[in-house]
Amino acid sequence: MNRNDRRVLIAALIVGFLALTGVFFLGHPEETKDTSESRNSSYSSDTRSSKPYAVTEARQAETFPFDPNTADSTELLRLGLQPWQVRNIYKYRAKGGIYRKKEDFARLYGLTVKEYRRLEPYIHISADYLPAATLFTEQGISNEKLGNRLCRFDLGQRMRNEVQDTTRHYPVKISEGEHIVLNVADTTMLRKVPGIGSYYAKEIIRYGQWLGGYVSVNQLDEIDNFPKSSKKYFVIEQPNPEKLNLNKLTLQQLRHHPYINYYQAKAITDYRRLHGKIQSLKDLSLSPDFNEKDILRLEPYVTF
Repeated sequence: MNRNDRRVLIAALIVGFLALTGVFFLGHPEETKDTSESRNSSYSSDTRSSKPYAVTEARQAETFPFDPNTADSTELLRLGLQPWQVRNIYKYRAKGGIYRKKEDFARLYGLTVKEYRRLEPYIHISADYLPAATLFTEQGISNEKLGNRLCRFDLGQRMRNEVQDTTRHYPVKISEGEHIVLNVADTTMLRKVPGIGSYYAKEIIRYGQWLGGYVSVNQLDEIDNFPKSSKKYFVIEQPNPEKLNLNKLTLQQLRHHPYINYYQAKAITDYRRLHGKIQSLKDLSLSPDFNEKDILRLEPYVTF
């Protein structure tokens, strides 16, 4: 072979060697593509079948008595409140906020009417969180009442005073068969009734003013621990209670009456907004917030 032929042969061998080397190291292009696609397909399938986010079971809400002024985060979460609502309660309390009555808890941001109604019967606010001035008011207790503890304290104090002060003069009690007109009597006359002392005399006046006047002796049963044996000494004559105009009063003014709660006051204002003036209490009978007993006891106190 001449020189040129040898060069050509050597060049061909080099090219062939490089080609074989490339095939050996890089593999078959189609096989590589198929393998890559297979891997991608497998990865996509695994990705779709996997669950990238942890799924937590929904917390079952519980109900039990609690005080929103002292309940800790564990109790609040067990009640079904959201973590951010619990943080808001803690922030409110840290700034000196106090829940003085059940309705204050209804202002919690994000709390629905359904949730509040579920929790309302279990809200028990300690008398320790009421204003100290309520201990020295003429009424003796606030509209929400201080509870049996203050009643026991007052009764015990009166008994100690009676023992210590032997010169105190007490009114002569009326005899069986005699009566006091409940809707016009003052505290002096009320104390003449057997079983009625200064405390219950003030309570009768206070509750009568809250009602707007008594229309039945049986309304005395609505005073905490009222002695039932004293009811027979009372009569009602020509009752003339104050009237609530259901078409003019605001929600806050309506709920001030002891026979109208927040939801009933809202039902009244909603009816006025949707249907116009209320003509009679029968207009409210279809509302789930008013039953027959509510309407009967409210009837003497309303006007349209």
